[in-house]
Amino acid sequence: MVYPSHPNRTSTIISRVRSDRTLIRANGNAFSSNGYKARAKIHRWLRSWLVFLVVVGAEALRAQEMTVELDPANTRIEFTVPATLHTVHGTFALKTETVHFNLSTGSASGVVVVDATSGDSGNKGRDHKMHEEILESQRYPEITFTPTKISGKPDLRENSSVQIEGIFRLRGTDHPLTLTVPVRMQGQSLSAKVHIVIPYVAWGLKNPSTFMLHVNEKVDIDISTAGRVLPQAAPPPNNR
Repeated sequence: MVYPSHPNRTSTIISRVRSDRTLIRANGNAFSSNGYKARAKIHRWLRSWLVFLVVVGAEALRAQEMTVELDPANTRIEFTVPATLHTVHGTFALKTETVHFNLSTGSASGVVVVDATSGDSGNKGRDHKMHEEILESQRYPEITFTPTKISGKPDLRENSSVQIEGIFRLRGTDHPLTLTVPVRMQGQSLSAKVHIVIPYVAWGLKNPSTFMLHVNEKVDIDISTAGRVLPQAAPPPNNR
């Protein structure tokens, strides 16, 4: 048996369906709008964190950089040359020294300048020969060390040691040289000592030995110095 549909009931069902579609469409638009706002908020949050991480990373890298300036007045450079009859002792004077180290990359720049004309062994005749025949200090008035790389990190709490590679220029000729440098830091103050052996004859300088006097072909250099760590600035160029 087939029952006829009631016209009022049918119209009521159709109205409800249309109402439900409208509600679904409205809710969908609301969800879409809320989703857009949520995504925009997440993007803003991510951008903020990205900026924060970049700033923190830059500060961390900056904290790994240091510029050191040594004080010529608190620097002593002594040389020792063994000879047949006695050992020759003397000194040189530090002229200028500002170097920059990036401890995160190991790079180094700047220059250490020693006044070659200041060499003094306490004997005028011997010093005249040293300056005229061996160092030729009037022609080459500066002895320099240009750092290029650092290994190790200075410890702010106790004594530490670093290795510094660079170029040692003596009488106008460059020679690779690696220094092992014990360092002590207290706040912004720094002190260091270093021992260097220079094979000056192998590097092309004249051997001052005579028939009666034999002079060692290597010279020992002992340096004790003090200085300070400067506020961060652009690294000095390697212009020597």
